[in-house]
Amino acid sequence: MMLTVNPFSILAQTVSPIYMQAFVVAMVLLIIIGTLLDIIHKKNVKYFFQNAKKAKLSATKTLSNGERLAVISKTIVSDIATTSELGAGKRRVAHLLGMYGTILFWLGSAIMIFCYSSTDAETPSLWPIIWHVGAIMTVVGGGWFWFFLRVDVYSEAQPWYRIIKADLFVLALVASSFTGLVWSYLQTLNLNDRWDDKVFLVLFIVSNLILFGGVYWSKFAHMFYKPGAALQKNLAEADGSRDNLPPEADAPKQFGLGISREKPKHY
Repeated sequence: MMLTVNPFSILAQTVSPIYMQAFVVAMVLLIIIGTLLDIIHKKNVKYFFQNAKKAKLSATKTLSNGERLAVISKTIVSDIATTSELGAGKRRVAHLLGMYGTILFWLGSAIMIFCYSSTDAETPSLWPIIWHVGAIMTVVGGGWFWFFLRVDVYSEAQPWYRIIKADLFVLALVASSFTGLVWSYLQTLNLNDRWDDKVFLVLFIVSNLILFGGVYWSKFAHMFYKPGAALQKNLAEADGSRDNLPPEADAPKQFGLGISREKPKHY
C-alpha cells in the first residue's frame, strides 16, 4: 500500500542517500539565505523592533513576567497554532490544512531521508503515513485556497489562472506535494525501466528548488514574520500602547438594512 511505503528508501536503490541528505541541507540553506536577503532588503525586522521600542513609550501598564507569559502562551495557542485571526470560516480551514499538512510533509521527509533512506532500512509505517497524509492535506488546503478563496478571485472576479509573484509560494508548495504523491504512487507500481516515475521525480525536485530557492521573491519568509507580529500586537494591547493606534471607537450596532443583505467580501 502506497501510504505505508517509504519512497526515499526505494529511490536509494539508484541514488545514494548522501545525495538526498545533501539536497535537504541545501534547501535549508536556501531558506536561511533567502530570509536574510529578505530582511536586509525590506528591513522588516528593523521596523519591527523600532516600532516595538516606540510603542513602549506610550504604554499605560508595565506587564509582569506572569502576564507577559500569559500573552505569549495565548498568542502561540490562538494566533499561531489555530490562526484565530482568520475567524471560523473556510479560509481558516484551508489555511490549517495547508499549514499542518506542510509541517507533516516536511517532518516526514526529513525523518525518512536521514534515518530510513538506505536500501536495507526498515521504515516504521508511521512515517510514510505522516508523509503521504501531510502531502494530501497540503494539496487539498492549497488547492482550495488557490481556486476558491483568494481575494482577487473571490472578490475581484480575477480568473484563477492569473499568476503574480506573490503566488509563487502557494503554487510551489502545492506542486511539491502533488508531484511527490504521484512519484510515490508510481514507484509502488514497479515500473522498472519506464519513464513515468522519473519524470515526476524531476518535477518533485524542480518544484522544491522553486519553493525553497524562491524565498526572497515569495511569501515564504512571512511564515517567520507573522508569529512575531502577532506577539507584538497582543503585547501592545496588553500594556495599553496599542502600537500607537487610537482605541476602538464605540460604533453603532445598526448600519441600516443593507448591512445584512450580503456578507462582507469586498476588500
